[in-house]
Amino acid sequence: MELIEVNDKKTEELFLEVPKTIYKHDKNYIPHVKQDVQKVFDENKNKLFKQKGEVKRWILMKDEVLIGRVAAFINPKTVKTDVHRMGGMGFFECINDQQASFLLFNACKKWLLERGIEGMDGPINFGERDQFWGLLVHNFTSPNSYGMNYNPPYYKDFFENYGFKNYFNQFVYWRDLKVPAQEVFVKKAGMIAQDPQFKVRHMRGESAEKITTYFLEVYNAAWGGIAGFKAMRLEQAKAIINAMKVIMDKDILLFAFLGDKPIGFYLSIPELNDFFKHLNGNMNWWGKLKFLFHYKLSKRKTMVGVVFGVSKEFHGRGVESALIKYCEDYVVPLNRYTETILTWIGDFNPRMIKVIENLGTELYRTLVTYRIYFDTSIPFERHPIIGEKMNREKTDNVQIVTKDKE
Repeated sequence: MELIEVNDKKTEELFLEVPKTIYKHDKNYIPHVKQDVQKVFDENKNKLFKQKGEVKRWILMKDEVLIGRVAAFINPKTVKTDVHRMGGMGFFECINDQQASFLLFNACKKWLLERGIEGMDGPINFGERDQFWGLLVHNFTSPNSYGMNYNPPYYKDFFENYGFKNYFNQFVYWRDLKVPAQEVFVKKAGMIAQDPQFKVRHMRGESAEKITTYFLEVYNAAWGGIAGFKAMRLEQAKAIINAMKVIMDKDILLFAFLGDKPIGFYLSIPELNDFFKHLNGNMNWWGKLKFLFHYKLSKRKTMVGVVFGVSKEFHGRGVESALIKYCEDYVVPLNRYTETILTWIGDFNPRMIKVIENLGTELYRTLVTYRIYFDTSIPFERHPIIGEKMNREKTDNVQIVTKDKE
């Protein structure tokens, strides 16, 4: 077996080709859009490089056949937020050969050790948690969702046999939109609705600029002050909303207001892999035409929640319930979507898990973020629970949502 560094256009193309070997007989697999993967490693498009982030990639070949790949990285935003200096690894693919998988893991370990890193999390993204994050360990019988990791069942043994341990679980939930909201949500929504200044509405007719303003205000009010959280800047909010423009359905962008002040949101988009599955992983000019064709003409079924949040000062007052009830009263009658996906939610966020489970959802898919310390004498600790006072508390409370239904 030959381990080869990715250092030019030829090896980069081979890196992108590896999944075709792994999933050529898997009918459930929908390829990631290659341009999305390329952006992660593009110094002109991934801002982490400007913050002195580092990346190294490898491909693995045997008898001139591609059999694996992996990436190792140092995220400058997170490497110093832990007691131990942690790196990451991801974009792992490998044939069913443990020796080959260990070669790839060892390459990451050696590279990270040379840079003073004490351990690594994986498989994760060199970027935010909304894409390419976690190892699938439950439900291999349904197609993967846009931006969400999908892998063969044997990967779990590779990680655990190498020494990785479960740092946190990522729970994926599904809900039938035709099922009425539970009585507890109806009651809480009714209570806050008695305030004449309170209202929930969709964003149809609103400009992207106005949506950006609402989004930024609620986002920072919902997560500001939480350990590990940095307030979002206007430029970041603009980038997020602009990225959604092409696939935005303003009828499922829901905001709660008290007077003119936005205090909560429940933002969803259509399931993109319903359209991307026709592109074979390539969003070139022809792929864009095919995407637009299917996006405009294909019948929709699933709406995918991108983020759900409420300003901290309004927690416990029924705003969450009002957003959910509005979805039932307004979105469902449109007969555009029949199901919604609520994922992924880390097991370190029991409050949100309780809310979602009370909504009558089904837990049908689980991913795992693994961690390994290179010095085995370092005591292993799982991800801190949100709300517990711990010296190493760090959170990511944004709820990313995607679809995978069994």
